[in-house]
Amino acid sequence: MRLTIQRERSVEAFEVSEGLTLLAALYEIKERQDASLTFGAGCRASVCGACAVRVNGKEVLACAHEVQENDHVEPLNYHQVRRDLKVDRTPSKATLKTAQTWLHTPQPAHLTPNDEHKTERQSDCILCESCYSACPVLAINPDFLGPFALTRAFRYAEDGRERDVKSIVDAIQTNGVWDCTLCGECTAVCPKGIDPKMDITMLRGLSLQHGHSDPTFASQSFGTPDFGGGFDGGFGFNP
Repeated sequence: MRLTIQRERSVEAFEVSEGLTLLAALYEIKERQDASLTFGAGCRASVCGACAVRVNGKEVLACAHEVQENDHVEPLNYHQVRRDLKVDRTPSKATLKTAQTWLHTPQPAHLTPNDEHKTERQSDCILCESCYSACPVLAINPDFLGPFALTRAFRYAEDGRERDVKSIVDAIQTNGVWDCTLCGECTAVCPKGIDPKMDITMLRGLSLQHGHSDPTFASQSFGTPDFGGGFDGGFGFNP
């Protein structure tokens, strides 16, 4: 089974055994062919998110992807490459701090199973950053908070223990909810089935409730319609 890997200065081809996950194949290459190959890994069970890479242009967890003939493996987008498939995740993780994704003013609350279900899916985020790598907005706006930070913000905004939802909403207005194009690329690659696109849509609704609006829409001027000096809808009336 042949696969190619984007390394620091070139693309290299390797032969690996059939029936392997990509992570197992990377270990096989490192152990038998090139000990210098560098990549991230952890639990091998789709829990830690450390092994996320791009295969044939799509973000995947290496531990969950079964190698196919001629797969092409690359590091995640929008990350500084440390070496080969290993990237620096520090700047992207910093978006969680910018978005203030935590409880701001906790209050006592009796949470029902239904309350917990509202944010259960968002709580499953493993911060693999697949959604971040797939987001086209970051190609033109590197300061965009990105999908996983906004999903985490929604998770806490919907938490019944949060007294001050407005503080969370206020923190995601700049380079946040209104910058998203709602293309859904983030949702398509999430290994946990989270829907950041919908979470961002819901955050826009919360933003409106707390006095914010789409700055792009607000800056547009539609003017006064010009009907050309008269109206004759077929009735012979033209003042």
